[in-house]
Amino acid sequence: QLQLVESGGGVVQAGESLRLSCTASERTFSYYAIGWFRQAPGKDREFVSSINWEADTPYYADSVKGRFTISRDNSKNIVDLQMNSLQPDDTALYYCAGYLGTAGELSVRSPHIWGQGTQVTVSS
Repeated sequence: QLQLVESGGGVVQAGESLRLSCTASERTFSYYAIGWFRQAPGKDREFVSSINWEADTPYYADSVKGRFTISRDNSKNIVDLQMNSLQPDDTALYYCAGYLGTAGELSVRSPHIWGQGTQVTVSS
């Protein structure tokens, strides 16, 4: 079964950048739309961004539009999330997720597969 592993989390100051990576364990990765979700302490998990296998028409939550960019390299089984202008409200555990459908569907439905998460902490 496909497994997703996140990396790239860390502690940064407000205004700085981080790049998260989601690496898939096998080539069936190409069948999945891949997305990022996050969960802050005391809050529900929320959608951040998603991308189709074709890497067209990415989706973003309003809170990250213009600051975050999702990209995909199917030859390496990797989806990256470039996060710029980070703010303390971006502090959360970030999860990579896979969905057997479109990126648009992933933005509103429950994923089929989850990674373990990587922590992002932004200090003011």
